[in-house]
Amino acid sequence: MTSIGRATRLAAVGGVAGPAAFVGAWVTGAAVTDRPYSSIDDAISRLAAVDVDTRSLMTTGFIAFGVGLPLFSIALRRAVDGQAWITAAATGLAILGVAATPLERSSTVDSLHAVFAGLGYATLAATPLLAARPLLRRGHHWLARSGIVAGVVSAASLALTTTSLPTGLFQRIGLTTTDAWVAACAVAIASGRLRPLSSRVTP
Repeated sequence: MTSIGRATRLAAVGGVAGPAAFVGAWVTGAAVTDRPYSSIDDAISRLAAVDVDTRSLMTTGFIAFGVGLPLFSIALRRAVDGQAWITAAATGLAILGVAATPLERSSTVDSLHAVFAGLGYATLAATPLLAARPLLRRGHHWLARSGIVAGVVSAASLALTTTSLPTGLFQRIGLTTTDAWVAACAVAIASGRLRPLSSRVTP
């Protein structure tokens, strides 16, 4: 195994660790917070609002996700043609912006938070959609088709968060669906099933 192969595998770990930490933070935070909180009605970011007891926990989850996705994007760039790696990296940077702009600090910060969150959701939903065609060309039909489903479900769910329907429920559906695809893709890269594009890189 070459050093490039090791680096790719290590980068791919970000696609598992980041989403796992993020989901774990909001699941745990919703269970332990001493504030009235509904995972159905309330946005995930409420768990990281200023003066909320779960702020440190949820902020850690955001940061882990924000670091993990750019790492994953390195592995994705080496394994999948096209622009999906760019949106994966952009997702991580946007989520770091979310972590840096907690709710309930000021109206200006809340507005910035909304911008970062919107960008993060949009780029996350776009990542599996952009990867689908290159994956199909390489014969990875399951990853490609599940990516299309994840991207569409994610985009639709996250669009519904802007309506009067339960924000928390659809936010969690959209994010978790795409996070699951990212993790599956990362595992495929790390295990060698989805090999780097360069024939010079050995698993």
